[in-house]
Amino acid sequence: MTYTPLAAWRRWALALALTGGLGVAQAQATKTEPVAAPPAAAAPTASAAPGVKSANIFEIAPDASSDANYTKQSNAERHDVQPGNNAPMWRDVGKGVTGYSSLPVTEAPEAGNLIQPFVQYPGSRLTNAGEAWRQVRNQWLIPYGGSLLFIVLLALAIFYKTKGPLGGHLPDTGRKVERFTPFERAAHWSNAGAFTILAVSGLVMAFGKFFLLPVIGSTLFGWLTFLLKNLHNFVGPLFAVSLLVVIVTFIKDNIASAADFVWLSRLGGMLGDKEVPSHRFNAGEKGMFWWGVTIPGLFVVGSGLFLDKLVPGMLYLRGDMQIAHMIHITGAVFMMALIAGHIYMGTVGVKGAYDGMKTGYVDEAWAQEHHELWHDDIKAGKIPAQRSKTEPPAPLQATAEA
Repeated sequence: MTYTPLAAWRRWALALALTGGLGVAQAQATKTEPVAAPPAAAAPTASAAPGVKSANIFEIAPDASSDANYTKQSNAERHDVQPGNNAPMWRDVGKGVTGYSSLPVTEAPEAGNLIQPFVQYPGSRLTNAGEAWRQVRNQWLIPYGGSLLFIVLLALAIFYKTKGPLGGHLPDTGRKVERFTPFERAAHWSNAGAFTILAVSGLVMAFGKFFLLPVIGSTLFGWLTFLLKNLHNFVGPLFAVSLLVVIVTFIKDNIASAADFVWLSRLGGMLGDKEVPSHRFNAGEKGMFWWGVTIPGLFVVGSGLFLDKLVPGMLYLRGDMQIAHMIHITGAVFMMALIAGHIYMGTVGVKGAYDGMKTGYVDEAWAQEHHELWHDDIKAGKIPAQRSKTEPPAPLQATAEA
């Protein structure tokens, strides 16, 4: 190829055009050799624009709130003047308005309801039901329930320190009377065992994060509470059945009598050295049967079965579950406080009391000292000294000599 000045000039003009210097090249080009300008770049079409054009909600009808019916607009009406503003919908959600749901009511009775309506439970502010339940639980049931249990345990410790075990003033005779039959003891121990599991698991679930979580850590505490929660749910029905058996078994001997009012007027002889005569169960034990076991037990069992969703024909709404939980924990704490006193009196509080429930038999001296009227009925033949075919345990002295 022959090199000429005109060819070099053309190559230089083309390079300027490609780099945006076309205007300078055209100014310097000769009239005989004009350089054509490249075609203008085509403007991008609307379909080629990337993304979706956004809009600031505050710049769309900024004066829409001046409308007198602004606060009464439906969600569709608000969308016309302020697209994307869903305030009416969320306002209804906050009020507890139930929306449409295609799920069956029997399976999801509150599927269209996100936030519960406003209520005011005892001890809570006027707020939605979920928050009201949380306030009652965290501000009343947990702190005051825990305080009640602590006060009861402290009082029992002080009483034991100052008074010591009661009884033991009469020497044993070696003659035994049957206080509890094998069936009565089986009913008692079944109910006591179920109650102990429920009490321990309930205490850990309610108060464990205060005294266990900082010690064992979140991982172990999480597994422990998961285990105890399931154990609590499965043992609950066993407690319900054993409670009914206990009520039916012992109710005949827990009916109030005239001797009970005498016992109450003298506080059972707590302030003296001699106990007030009573029948098989004194007024304190009868009070424990009714107010520490039967009445609160029925409330605890009923609410517990409801929380376990074992009551047929119920929808189990959130508000009903919250009320059932408050009844459940109130009754359970009340039962634990009273039964703590029962456990104390049946073990270290009264000498020989535990042997009666362990073996079924007590010494005649024990019966005379603690339940004199019952002992008198046995001596008079009104009540058999032995009601089952089990043999009484051998006297301690004979056992030692053997």
